[in-house]
Parts: sequence; structure tokens; C-alpha cells
Amino acid sequence: MTESLLREQMVAIARSFFQRGYATGSAGNLSLLMDDGTILATPTGSCLGELSPETLSHVDRDGVLLSGDKPSKEVSFHLALYRNNPQCRAVVHLHCHYLTAISCLQSIDPTNTLPACTPYVVMRVGDVPLVPYFRPGDPDIGHWLAQRATKYKAFLLANHGPVVMGSSLRDAADNLEEMEASARLFFTLKNDAVNYLNHEQVSVLRGMS
Repeated sequence: MTESLLREQMVAIARSFFQRGYATGSAGNLSLLMDDGTILATPTGSCLGELSPETLSHVDRDGVLLSGDKPSKEVSFHLALYRNNPQCRAVVHLHCHYLTAISCLQSIDPTNTLPACTPYVVMRVGDVPLVPYFRPGDPDIGHWLAQRATKYKAFLLANHGPVVMGSSLRDAADNLEEMEASARLFFTLKNDAVNYLNHEQVSVLRGMS
């Protein structure tokens, strides 16, 4: 895909997230790795529903701005994932309602924050560990993610929201949406006895992904 088409795709996916309530205000950021090794990202303080292809942030692997508007301070943890996982071609970070709500719970399992209500989140992303709380923009977020970048496809930042990788921006977006759907199911079923998938069923699904 050409750079022009990648820019248009980022704007379209970001707008779709905003229009469907996955992102509010100026929260959240997206990025993708281009063929030349540079990164296209959403600018700081930008509304995902109002992006322009021409003003997207274009940075190198060290975060140096090459063109466009200034990138979000959170692009630093996107870069940490690209540097440490050669399979990562895109990153989506949103403050979507249900996943962020799960990230605030005291009772969640930090090794895997999303209970397996259905096969699909297991097949798409596997386990989703909890990242300890860091203030937004803290470089330690990137350090923590870098050490685990090849082991997981997605993470949940405590009291903050999801960070999701993909083989393309569309793939990362699909992963995020499946996670948010699973989180919504979790809260819908929370007051009932839930027939979660058992260890054997989950193991089979992991082998299929």
C-alpha cells in the first residue's frame, strides 16, 4: 500500500473509532510502520474523528519528527513495540469504555485480564496482561512493553486502556474491537454464573491462532 493510501486508511479507521464511541475527545493514538522503516502516527492533542492525511505525524524509529504535526507523547511506547517485535506493523491505543473499565478493577488477573467468554478473543490475541500503573507518557511504559513485546499481541494499561499490535493497522483495529466486545460481554454477564471456556478448550484455541 502506498504512503498516500496508508494515510487515508489511518484517517478512516480513526474516524470510525470516534464515530462509534471507541474514542472520545482527543484521547487515544494510532500508528503504523511503513516499508521504509519510518512511522506514521496520530498527532498530539488530535481528535480521532477530525484527522487530516496531510498533517499526520511522520517520525523515524527514534521518534524524530520528519513531517506533519507533533506526535503524541505516547508514541514512545509505540516505538518500543516496533523496535522489539519485528512482526508488529501497527499499534492501536484507545481509552475505549469497557476495556478501560476492566483496567480499573482490583479483582482482575494481571497475567490475563480478559476472561475467555468466547473463543474469538483467545484466537485473535491470546492472553492480555496488565501493565502496572504509570502516568501517561511515562517512559517506563515503553520499557515494560519492550521486555514483553514478542510474547503478547495486546496489553491493558492499568487505569488507562488497551495497547494492541497487529500485522497491519486493519489487523490491529480488528484485534482491539474483538477485545472490547469481550470486555463488554464480561460486564454484561458479571452478575451471573458464567460458563467460561476451560483450560483445555483455551489450549486448543491457542494452537489454532
